[in-house]
Order: sequence, then structure tokens, then C-alpha cells
Amino acid sequence: MFGRICNIQRLDWKRCTPALVSSQRRSLIVLWIMCFASLVIIWQRNLLIDGLWGSKVDAKPMPMLRPFAFNLTEFGGKGDGVTENTKAFEKAIMEISKLWKKGGGQLNVPPGDWLTAPFNLTSHMTLFLAEGATILILGIQNEELWPLMPPLPSYGGGREHAGPRYGSLIHGQHLKDVVITGHNGTINGQGLSWWKKYKQKLLNYTRGPLLQILWSNDIHISNITLRDSPFWTIHPYDCKNVFITNVTILAPVFGAPNTDGIDPGDDGIAIKSGWNQYGISYGRPSTNILIRNLVVRSTVSAGVSTGSEMSAGVSNVTVENVVVWSSRRAMRIKTAAGRGGYIQNITYQNITLDDVRAGFVVKINYNQHPDAGYDPKAYPILG
Repeated sequence: MFGRICNIQRLDWKRCTPALVSSQRRSLIVLWIMCFASLVIIWQRNLLIDGLWGSKVDAKPMPMLRPFAFNLTEFGGKGDGVTENTKAFEKAIMEISKLWKKGGGQLNVPPGDWLTAPFNLTSHMTLFLAEGATILILGIQNEELWPLMPPLPSYGGGREHAGPRYGSLIHGQHLKDVVITGHNGTINGQGLSWWKKYKQKLLNYTRGPLLQILWSNDIHISNITLRDSPFWTIHPYDCKNVFITNVTILAPVFGAPNTDGIDPGDDGIAIKSGWNQYGISYGRPSTNILIRNLVVRSTVSAGVSTGSEMSAGVSNVTVENVVVWSSRRAMRIKTAAGRGGYIQNITYQNITLDDVRAGFVVKINYNQHPDAGYDPKAYPILG
């Protein structure tokens, strides 16, 4: 057809056009329908993306979950990915801390890229991340801006170095009634620089988690995405009534060491209770834990691990309705002489394995110790 049209273009159009239209009527009709349909599709797509009059469609409204709600922009925050918003977070959270007698407050983080150094939460607070994959709280990569914290009492030192450790990007301690939720907004620890420095032995202190809550009660974490943590991703420590639901945790399969998903480069969930003599002395067991409806992948360690730091004991744990795929191990218990403690009443049920090298592993010589002060005859009890 196109060859014929090219030839006709060399003739007298006044004489040739009627004949051309007549002979190509069916083709022209089909072409017209296709063009019209394409225009309709493009128009509808633009409606969805830009709105009827060319403006962006509003993000999903953020619900009012507290008596008082604030927007981060009210405190000078800018979600441009360049402005450092630590002061804005601190001012907003300080304002919420004054409302504890009135039911607390909610801090809404709207769409944008919110660059911030570490900040502390307060009690009776809801941190709400708005809708959209581009909504990030970005962890500043300069470790000099991350505070140093004393060792956890059940560890005696940092997990990677003796002495202090880096704090977490989002931190809280001695809190009550804290909610971190949203429309699947993202908290991004920008862990790449941390992982590189760790491998190159350039860090003098143990890396900090992405989200760490210490000595707190009634903590709810839901409907968010956490990714690229410098170290452990979620670390609730010596807490009660912690609920974690509908949370997506992402880290590279390789090159992201110790980015464990949930720790009370490796485990999806790791249950711990202290390290050797320090854990025995601190004496806070991990107990009454329910893990269910989980899809997890771990090419380095295991989907769900208990230990190896379990020196105060682990008991009454149920793991059910879990899918482990393309992983090195599914379930793992790690311990060693010197740990002491116990692991008891662990129930696994309805576990699905897909391309997993080992289903269930018990390792009793996981010989990593914080120092030489442990008792080599402190044997763990498994039962």
C-alpha cells in the first residue's frame, strides 16, 4: 500500500485523490479507528496521572489517627531530597510530646524525599508516611551525624566493635503507645556507604539499625516499606506488646551484611536475648512471640533464626504460615558453649519451602563471643 501511495504522490492530486480514497476506504477507516483509540488511551492516561485540568491527582488522604495532626512542612520541612530536615522532625515531635495528656499527636510526612539525620520518637505518637513509592525518609550517609550510644546491657559492647555503637535512624526508648504506619511509604537507610565501609574496615563502631525501639510498650509498626538499612532493620529491645504487620523489608541479596529484617546480610527474622555473660546477667528472655503470614528470602542465613545471642533464654515461639524461597536455610537455631540460656517450646507449622538448600538446621558451635570473659561451661539448654 505504501509503495502505491508514494507513486500516486507524483501525480496530479486533484485527479488522483477521489480514486485513492475510494480504493483505500477500508484501510483509511481502520487507520482512523486506531488513531482515535490511541488518542483516547493517551487522554485517559493523562487524566490518571495529571488530573482533568493538567494538575496532579492528590495523594490518598492521610487519616486522622490522633486528636491532633501536624504536617512536616509546618515545621519547615522540604521534601526535595536536598534539604536536611532533622530540625523539622525534632520540632514536630517536641510539639507532639506536649500533647500526651490529650491523646498525643500525629506527624504526617507528605509525598517527597525527606533527607534527615537520626531523630527520636516520643510517646503517644503516630508517624504516618503518605502514599507512593517515591516517598522516602532518607538516612544521611555521613556517619559523623549519627549519635553514639552506650552498648546494650545484654551485649556488653557493640556487635561488631567493643565500646559504643551508632544509634538508629529512627530511635525511641522508654516509650509507650507509638505507631509507625502509612500508605506504604518508605524509610530508606541508604546503607550502601555503610556496607562498603564495613567491608573495608573503616568503621570504628558497630553500625546502627534503621529503626530501634528500646524498653518500650505498645508499639505498632504497619503498612510501610523499610529498605537498605545500615545494619539490622527493625530492632525492638526489651519491649512488650510489639505488633509488626504488613511491613515490607528490602535489602540487596548480596553485599548488604547483617541487614536482618527483624532483630529482637542475613536472617529474615532473628530472635535474640543477650550475648554470653552479659545476657545471662541482664536476664531478659524473649518469650511469647508469634510469627506468621511471612514471605521471606535469605541467601546468606535463614528465613527465621533463633540465636545465636540467646543467653537469657527464648521460649514459647510459634512460627506458622511462612513461605521461604530461594534461600540457604528455612529455619535455624544457633547457639554455642558459653551462651547459657535455653531455647524451649518452639513450634513450626505450615512452612512452605521453595528452592531452599536446608529446611531446618541446629548449629551448636556458633563460636562468636564479645570477649574472653565468658564461661565456656555455660551450656545452653535445648528442649
